[in-house]
Amino acid sequence: MKVKVNRNAAKVLKDMLNTPEAEGKKIRVIITQDHGNHGHYDVVLDTPTEHDEVVATDKGIEIVLDTRQPLLDGVWIQYFYVPQEGFFITNPSTGFLEK
Repeated sequence: MKVKVNRNAAKVLKDMLNTPEAEGKKIRVIITQDHGNHGHYDVVLDTPTEHDEVVATDKGIEIVLDTRQPLLDGVWIQYFYVPQEGFFITNPSTGFLEK
């Protein structure tokens, strides 16, 4: 499985990992709504389970993905400050929707 993270998202995700509630956890990308050929995504703090793959990114962050969810393979996690601050998570190979 593959994950791509932009520079802004890497900074925000690293900040999330440096909080007390993140101790022992990793960043997980989840699908909040599955529409068959695309999904709505979000990021949460979680621990890996038996069906997960921990994917290392080029930004030094490990992302947990559920291998049973094909829409997660190839996600691109971006963070923008304008026009509205927040994550924009897409999967260019399957279509996309923002968080």
